[in-house]
This record gives sequence, structure tokens and C-alpha cells, in this order.
Amino acid sequence: MKELPEISIIIPCRNEENYLADCLESVIGSGYPKEKMEILVYDGNSTDQTKQIASEYALKFPYIHVFENSHKTVPYAMNAGIKAAKGEYIVRLDAHSKYPVDYFEKLINWSVKLKADNVGAVWITDVKNKNRKTLSIRSVLTSAVGVGNAFFRTGISEVKEVDTVPFGCYHKSVFEKYGGYNNRLTRNQDIELNKRIKNNGGKIYLIPDINCTYFARETFKGIAHNNYRNGHWNVLTVYITKTFKSLSFRHFIPLALILSLIVPAVLAIVWHPYFIGFSLAAMILYQAFIIIASLRLKSQENSFIYLWWCFIILHFSYGLGSLTGIFRFGKLIS
Repeated sequence: MKELPEISIIIPCRNEENYLADCLESVIGSGYPKEKMEILVYDGNSTDQTKQIASEYALKFPYIHVFENSHKTVPYAMNAGIKAAKGEYIVRLDAHSKYPVDYFEKLINWSVKLKADNVGAVWITDVKNKNRKTLSIRSVLTSAVGVGNAFFRTGISEVKEVDTVPFGCYHKSVFEKYGGYNNRLTRNQDIELNKRIKNNGGKIYLIPDINCTYFARETFKGIAHNNYRNGHWNVLTVYITKTFKSLSFRHFIPLALILSLIVPAVLAIVWHPYFIGFSLAAMILYQAFIIIASLRLKSQENSFIYLWWCFIILHFSYGLGSLTGIFRFGKLIS
């Protein structure tokens, strides 16, 4: 490209005091011309030092602007940021991540080259505090057994058209064409937007030579809480958008696992005891599957037990979240 366009970088955040400074430092340290950049930080009523940290950076760098997001959630922040943005391109970032020097320039160059509606980078999942437990968590979150066919997590070797990317770089006209973020979605807002773009003929690409580092949660409790909410919001996303096309098949596999265990057990109680055999068979097959996966991921830096346990927590918390979402869904439509 002869001349780089102006870009607006939007960072929704809430209670990210442990990550925001590193995120902003990586953006400030990028090679993109600062006169062509604005950074819009939307704080969702943080109860920690997040807003103070952002405000301190805004005092030092005139292209950083901090706003309050009284609604707290990402869609409201993104829609407000898109409306306020002066840039030709919108780049959505996450405070839990950091970005390489050439991140923005590569996104823009590929967006123009591919005439894309959205382009995104491969996630490099990492942990800040490295020990056998956290490195086991990292291994699980980068494996296909852990996260399915989410190519932005597992990686690719060539430019690939996909159904979603993390965060993303959009020409501002994309939001005029396909609409903005769905304010009703506390979770899955990026996936739903990207699926809406795809379902209406848009093009989304994952670029293998662009990456960003995402810092995963480092406790099993944190993994369980996050994935329970993700699973819960899968069902609610279908209800809110009125279509299964707002998500992908992989998002419902953990729910299928939970149902394969629960439904036969219930049938064994109310109909015939032999149905319990189906539950036992499902559990044995599942255990064999994750034991093999854990053995393949085992290395000197992680632990087989931690790997095995993380798979269980990841899958069961996600699936149980979807199951409770079904019950909430029933209440919503009643």
C-alpha cells in the first residue's frame, strides 16, 4: 500500500488491571503511524484500577481516549466506539492480549489485498505465570480436543476463509452493510457478528503470519467459570438471534456429551435399568479419548494429571452451561 489509512482501535475492558497496561504498551509500541491511529478504551464500570490505568495512559498519549461504558458489556462498547470512530478501519482488541509491532499494518494490508469484510490473526495462547498447571492449561486450550476446529486457536499454514476470527479488522462500511454488534449478547458477540457477515455473503479470512498473544486464565476455577458462561450463552444466543446459524456445530459438542451421560441415566430410573449401560459406555469412551489426548500432549513442562483434569473441567463446565441455558431458554419462551 502506498499510504496507510487511519484506523480506530477499540478496546472494551472491565476489571483488567493485570493486563491492560501490557496491552496498551504493545499497541503504543506498534509500527503503525501514530498520526493515523486513535485508541478508544471503553471501561465497563471496573471495580479495580483498570480505568485509572487507562486514564494515566491517556494523559501521556493524546491519541488514547477513555470512555465509560455504563452497560458494562462488549457490544455496547463496540457500538459506541464504531459510532465515535474517525478511522476508515475499525480494529477490535482485547485487553487480555498483547500485539506485535507489525500487527496493525499487516491487518490493513491483508484486508485491502483480499477485499475482505474482516481479517484476523492466529491466537498464541500463553500464561503469565508459568508452572506445570498453567502450562497444562495452555496445552489444552491450543489442542483440537480442547477447543474443536477453531483454527484461530489451533493455527493454520496458509490464508484461510473462516467463519470467525478473534477480534478482527473491519472496514467501517462493513457495519453499515451488515449491522453492528448485538447489544443483547453478553457473550458470543464477535462470533454472532462474524456469522451474520458470512451468512450474508461476506468474506472473513484468518491470516497465518499475523498473530497476537492471548493470556489464558490460570486456575481451574477460572477456566470452569469462563467456559460455563460461554456454554450458557450458546443457547441464549440461538434464542436471541432466532437462528442456529449464529453459531457453529462445535459450540454444541460439550452439550451432546452431557446429554449422552444424563439422558440414559434418567431413562434407567424411569423406564429400565439397562439404559444405564449407555451412560457408562459414553463415559468410558470419553475417558479413553481424553486420556489418549493427554498422553499426546504430555511433555516435561506440563503434567498428565493436570491435562486430563483440565479437559474434564473445560468440557463439563461448557456443557453444563449449555444445559442450564436450555432451562433458562424454556423460562424465556414460556
